[in-house]
Amino acid sequence: MTMLSPMTQALTANRLSDGRVVFLTSTGDWSADLGAARIAEDAIGQAELNAIGEQAEADCVIVGPYLIEVREAAGTLQAVEIRESIRALGPTVQAGQF
Repeated sequence: MTMLSPMTQALTANRLSDGRVVFLTSTGDWSADLGAARIAEDAIGQAELNAIGEQAEADCVIVGPYLIEVREAAGTLQAVEIRESIRALGPTVQAGQF
């Protein structure tokens, strides 16, 4: 993986069929794996991601698409913000834990 710029973005949303957090991939699919996400490193690429997300939402594939900042760390793609890390990795507690 190449060095990413500080403003590298990926598109995330929730899949309507099952509610899972998903990321747009380079093949145009939606994956629960952040590592498979298509990234944009400039305003043009970010606009393209947003347009794809808007269309997928209009087609009732996903809901609530938005860009998140990502970075490469330890050879993997990771979300910069804690909130997005939690969304990418899943719940912080197990069902029935409380």
